[in-house]
Amino acid sequence: MKAGVPLEKRRLGRTNLLVTELGLGAMDTPQVEEGAETLRLASDLGITFVDTARIYEGSEFLIGQVLRSGAGGGFRLATKTISRTASGGQHDVDRSLRLLGVRKIDLYQLDDVSTWDEWEQVMEEGGALAGLKAARERGLIDHIGISSHSLEVLEAAIGCGELDAVMLEYSAFFPETESLISEAKRRDVGVIAMRPLGGSGRMSSLRTRMEQSDGDVALTPALLLRYVLSNPDVSVAIPGVRFPSRVRQNVQVASGYRALDEDERRYCEEEASRLFR
Repeated sequence: MKAGVPLEKRRLGRTNLLVTELGLGAMDTPQVEEGAETLRLASDLGITFVDTARIYEGSEFLIGQVLRSGAGGGFRLATKTISRTASGGQHDVDRSLRLLGVRKIDLYQLDDVSTWDEWEQVMEEGGALAGLKAARERGLIDHIGISSHSLEVLEAAIGCGELDAVMLEYSAFFPETESLISEAKRRDVGVIAMRPLGGSGRMSSLRTRMEQSDGDVALTPALLLRYVLSNPDVSVAIPGVRFPSRVRQNVQVASGYRALDEDERRYCEEEASRLFR
C-alpha cells in the first residue's frame, strides 16, 4: 500500500536531517505479533523517522530484524541510553549497533533526564554526554539529543549548545512546552514531539468515549495529530504505534492535512482540558 500524498519532510534542527513530519514511536511495537508488519508498513508508506531506546524491551531487536529483511532502508534511527555515565553510554551505543545491525545511528539521546540532579550527572565530566561525544568521535553516531519531561531541564538542554535535538511531550493535553519549542527553533535545535495524541492512557479513554457518545466527542485522534503537526516549529511527531492499522490512520491524517489556525488550536486545548480535567 502506498500513500496517495507523500508525507511532508521537515529539517531536524542543526542535524540537517530531513525527516517526515510524522514519525513512529516504537516503544510498544514489539508487544504485538504484528510489530514487524507495522514497521514494514511504516517504511512502505514513507515514514522515515523511528524512535526507540535501549530500555524499550525488544524494540531495537525488532527494528534490526526488519532492517535485515530489506525493509526500512529509508529509516532515520533515533535511540537512547538511560545510563548517566560515560562508560555506560558508550556501552549502550555499542549494544544498539549490534541489535539494530547498522554501522552508525543517526541520533543517540540521553533518555528521560527529568530531574536537575540527573541533568548535572549527564553533563559533568565522566557523564553520559561525554560518552556519547566519544561515540560520535568514533563515527558510531552522528548527532546527540535528550528526552525529558522536566521543563527546567528542557530549557537548559535547549540553551546549552551541546545538544542537537530535544524530545519533549507536546499535545493539546500538554501545551506547556509550546514556548520551549519556539526557543528550540530559534536556537536551531530539533524538536521531537512525543505523546502527540496524549499518552498516559488518554487515547484509549478517548476512543472509548467516542464509541459510547454517538459522535458527540469533538476531539478525535486525527484532530489531536493535526494539532501537533500544525506547529511549524515541531520537527517530527512520534505517536507510539503497535498495529498496522494505526500506521495507516496516522499516515492518512498527515498526508495533505490542513493546518489548524490559532482559534482551532485553542479549541482543541479547551476540549482536552474539559474531557480530562
